[in-house]
Amino acid sequence: MVRKLDKTDEMPTTGHEWDGIREYDTPMPRWWVLTFYGTIVFSVIYMILFPAIPLINGATPGVLGYSTRAAVQEDIETFRQANADLDTRLVETELTEISADADLNRYAVAGGAAVFRTYCAQCHGAGAGGGVGYPNLVDDAWLWGGDIEAIHQTIAHGIRAESDPDTRFSQMPAFGDDYLSDEEIAQVVEHVLAISGQDHDADLATPGATVFADNCAACHGDQGEGMRDLGAPNLTDAIWLYGGDRDTLIQTVTYSRAGMMPPWTGRLTEAQIRQVSVYVHQLGGGE
Repeated sequence: MVRKLDKTDEMPTTGHEWDGIREYDTPMPRWWVLTFYGTIVFSVIYMILFPAIPLINGATPGVLGYSTRAAVQEDIETFRQANADLDTRLVETELTEISADADLNRYAVAGGAAVFRTYCAQCHGAGAGGGVGYPNLVDDAWLWGGDIEAIHQTIAHGIRAESDPDTRFSQMPAFGDDYLSDEEIAQVVEHVLAISGQDHDADLATPGATVFADNCAACHGDQGEGMRDLGAPNLTDAIWLYGGDRDTLIQTVTYSRAGMMPPWTGRLTEAQIRQVSVYVHQLGGGE
């Protein structure tokens, strides 16, 4: 039998063959080759015109001197100038009177939402619901006060920020450092569980009330209702910054807590601080 020759039999091969299957060395389509060469030419032109080749510090500037950072900064400056009059009004208006000006309040809330998402959501959450160690900003429980002026003070100067002399500061002792014995810590924790309406050991809670009065009431109040002037939380509700179960309370009393919030003065403009203050205040928990 004579096998009919196929035109592919005349094509060169790479020399690879397996089980009668040969690998042909056929040329690439001309359109593909031209496109490939075109991308090389384009890349060379791009490297000449735009920043492209990385150096130790920065990159080659390119003939056109184009910078995406500069373009973004130019856009920011354009909008900043467009809003300059509103920013001036926002800074000059009393904090308590901003909400009375519908246009100014709308501008503050919109701008504050953007500031919050950029600088605050990382800790307080996108919806401002907070988390363990980060306060919920949509409820009505405030360590330092929830009126617009108190919120502005907190944002501007932070909490326990050593770099700001006007920061809010409070210090809870680590009672495990030779202040209270393990037995006394267990007792006062049971007392806190009792006043917060949780299951507790009554036999330990009774002497725990005395331990509380001697060591905790000065900041948290005789009934454990807290003191805003000191940033001391209310221990009688169901809202806990770090957790209100027995094990967490023992850890808190033993080792203390000292969360820190950075001051935003100097990082944000006064207009931005006022914007985010108004935004937080209107979320639902503002007073």
